[in-house]
Amino acid sequence: MPTPVLLSTAAQVRDWSRSVRRSGLRVALVPTMGALHEGHLALVREARRTADRVVVSIFVNPTQFGPGEDYDAYPRTLEADLAALTENGGCDAVFAPSASEIYPLGQNLAWVHVDRMGDYLCGASRPGHFRGVTTVVSRLFAIVEPDAAVFGLKDAQQFFILKRMTREMGFPVDIVGLPAVREADGLAMSSRNRYLDAAQREAAPALFRALSAAKERVLKEGERNAGLLVGGVTQDLEGVPECRIDYIQLVDTTDLQPVSDLHPGGQVLLALAAWFGRARLIDNVILDVPA
Repeated sequence: MPTPVLLSTAAQVRDWSRSVRRSGLRVALVPTMGALHEGHLALVREARRTADRVVVSIFVNPTQFGPGEDYDAYPRTLEADLAALTENGGCDAVFAPSASEIYPLGQNLAWVHVDRMGDYLCGASRPGHFRGVTTVVSRLFAIVEPDAAVFGLKDAQQFFILKRMTREMGFPVDIVGLPAVREADGLAMSSRNRYLDAAQREAAPALFRALSAAKERVLKEGERNAGLLVGGVTQDLEGVPECRIDYIQLVDTTDLQPVSDLHPGGQVLLALAAWFGRARLIDNVILDVPA
């Protein structure tokens, strides 16, 4: 497989993208923070189905980490990431900028913020996180000028916020979501899974089992009470060794506000986060309520 071209400056990747688009071809962007796993590679394959050329950005974004979070410890594995992208194909360019390329004036003063949609779920646990995400993605859109961008639905709150941001800011970018890629036992793939020890790794699939049980209650048993659904997931996880619940919430997918009941024909997001040792894992199911 050909090695993707490695680009490190905004000018380089902008020139590359514009050259591709002048040829009448579509460019898809896959934004990542590196430490790539099969979930990321699935996004690259989806991007290839969406466009003619694919660029993967690898940038550990400091503005989406809060005080005491794992910014300094977050894995940085550029050589291994390039090898994985080469071996699996589908990627034409890698944009691996320094912080000064994304935030050229040092201390950042210009932010992109989406109201309300970050008030709950991970936004409540990580104040300022989504402001950092929307700001860095808007910078990447302005630099790369892609026709499409592909995101994983494991980070469903992020996906819905970025989709809203893209529409309201007028970026001419198609936002594509791909369902979470999972291990054989159901654990959603994540760069933070490497933090798990053997006992934590054995316990962690309980997250998806609990969410799946709630989904069955909606689709097969007709449960429509949000409190009962959240309570069921809570009960399923409270006895799991190594698991410390951060949140379990059920929200609509329009502006990510809590709901009390599921309405026929509507769509809701049942999402959670939990700590297993020093690994904070997130997962969710998107529910289309039967009419």
